[in-house]
Amino acid sequence: MQLSIIILNYNVRYFLELCVLSVQSAIQDIDAEIIVVDNNSSDDSCEMMKQRFPDVKLIENKQNLGFPRGNNIGVAQAKGEYICILNPDTVIAEDTFEKLLSFITSTENVGIVGCKLIDGAGNFLPESKRGVPTPFVAFTKIVGLYKLFPKSKKLGKYYANHLSENETGKVDILVGAFMLMKKELYLEIGGFDENCFMYSDDIDLSYLVLQKGKNNYYFHETSVIHYKGESTVRDEVYMKRFQQAMEFFYKKHFKVSLFFNFFMKIGAFFFTLFKKSQAVTISRQPDQYLLFSEDEELKKTVENLLGNKVNLLDSTTKNTINSLTIDLKKIQKLFLIIIH
Repeated sequence: MQLSIIILNYNVRYFLELCVLSVQSAIQDIDAEIIVVDNNSSDDSCEMMKQRFPDVKLIENKQNLGFPRGNNIGVAQAKGEYICILNPDTVIAEDTFEKLLSFITSTENVGIVGCKLIDGAGNFLPESKRGVPTPFVAFTKIVGLYKLFPKSKKLGKYYANHLSENETGKVDILVGAFMLMKKELYLEIGGFDENCFMYSDDIDLSYLVLQKGKNNYYFHETSVIHYKGESTVRDEVYMKRFQQAMEFFYKKHFKVSLFFNFFMKIGAFFFTLFKKSQAVTISRQPDQYLLFSEDEELKKTVENLLGNKVNLLDSTTKNTINSLTIDLKKIQKLFLIIIH
């Protein structure tokens, strides 16, 4: 088998359904399998998988084992030469795996390959490509210097600004939402470190691959929608978790020095001041509403509730949901209504 796609799920039943539908369409001409690992979801994720996708391998953990261990369990069951670590809140384009497998099999000394990630509104996600978060690089991230000086290569190392979003090339760190690599390499470096804090597991895995003398690549010629945690509040709690992630990474691979602690504390101070002076208001006005249903009466009901026109997508369209990745280039804001 050429490819195994590992999807770790926790309480995102509707995202998971869209993700699996898109993956199924993308692997029609590839010798591949889908493995869904569920971390003891309290919604009906597992029931949905059994009913909608009985041929997909489902691993039901009896407790939430976290991101690293959950993925390691899935990879252990994988039969493919290559594995793809994939978040459930993603939608894969039809050409994604075909193009990436062609790239990874024709590129020498390749480690992990990532691709262009875009959010639900079609905006490029800068974490698609990153650099090693040294103390100074982490500081530029925390304080936001990379935003103030977007063209500076020195201050833009966190998001690998030496490459544009439309340029394929070597990068140090790739995001755990989408990682393609050889299963043999994954097992050789020990997979995700199950002792990792939040935000550092993908950094650690990418860095371990670099230590093996391999090259990680960002590939721009295909896009994946990532409905990332847009509601995540970038407050003091987020800052603390980010700092813990960096501390874990440095304790494992480097020596945590006073220099590191100084930069992190100064960064945290400025970060807190900035957030306290910033009024965060998120307002979304969709250009289109898409309803996945075959019920015309339901469509009218939803239109009355929203006060806006709703476009109805039947089950045939639903099974080709990944075609929306093309439309997103034209649609700035899109609201999906999913009816089970």
